[in-house]
Amino acid sequence: MTKLASALRVPAAAAAALLAVTATAPAASAKPEPKAPAEFVALGSVDPTIIQEMRYPTAHDFMGVPVDGYRRPLCILTRPAARALHEAQTRLLRQGYSLKVYDCYRPQRAVDHFVRWAKDLDDQVMKDEFYPRVDKARLFADGYIAEKSGHSRGSTVDLTLVKLPAAPTPPYRPGSEQVPCYAPAAERFPDNSVDMGTGFDCFDTLSHTDDPRVQGVQRVHRQFLKKTLTEAGFVNLAEEWWHYTFKPELFPDTYFDFPVARRSVAGH
Repeated sequence: MTKLASALRVPAAAAAALLAVTATAPAASAKPEPKAPAEFVALGSVDPTIIQEMRYPTAHDFMGVPVDGYRRPLCILTRPAARALHEAQTRLLRQGYSLKVYDCYRPQRAVDHFVRWAKDLDDQVMKDEFYPRVDKARLFADGYIAEKSGHSRGSTVDLTLVKLPAAPTPPYRPGSEQVPCYAPAAERFPDNSVDMGTGFDCFDTLSHTDDPRVQGVQRVHRQFLKKTLTEAGFVNLAEEWWHYTFKPELFPDTYFDFPVARRSVAGH
């Protein structure tokens, strides 16, 4: 062997060894997902009778796509809020009604998804159902979309009432004909809830809890829901008949970003 061949053999061997180590070394582990603090629980572990129809893991929402951060159709709340809903549910069951939740804890990444969508004025796929009378360019100014949400603090819930026995809600079929969220109940998406005058997440002033145009049985239903939840410690957001926050909040100034997933509250 020549001196040149011998000199080249050492670097070649070293390179081969390095490649072997690289090939067998484990890939760099991804950053672990944050978990919920111990004060958060899955609502079903506190009250399995409350109906859960979580909208944001599905395409049936105002964006028309599943929302970032929702891994499962699961309601997660702070323990005091979940216990208060259980208290309200106990009263309602005796009267032949059940609560149904549409959204509970909402990760900050989901709120960020809403904000990105709101800034994309060309994306109006679900306008005819959810915001037919609102210019998308005004969603921030009119307060329909914001960069922070009380849902991310864990004590806010979007919900309605269902008359028992509960009929099943038909599955949503993307691309189906859209009907305005304030249309008569018989014409809107066939949600199995009582008639509240608008559907959930209806971007319209008719969604204001005490809008004077909402009368009759629709007003009775709204006031029944409000009275029941107020007695359980919740406060309604006046602009949305479905939006309630349990007070006092455990985390009044913290906006969490753990995903909506069972492992986020495993063992709680």
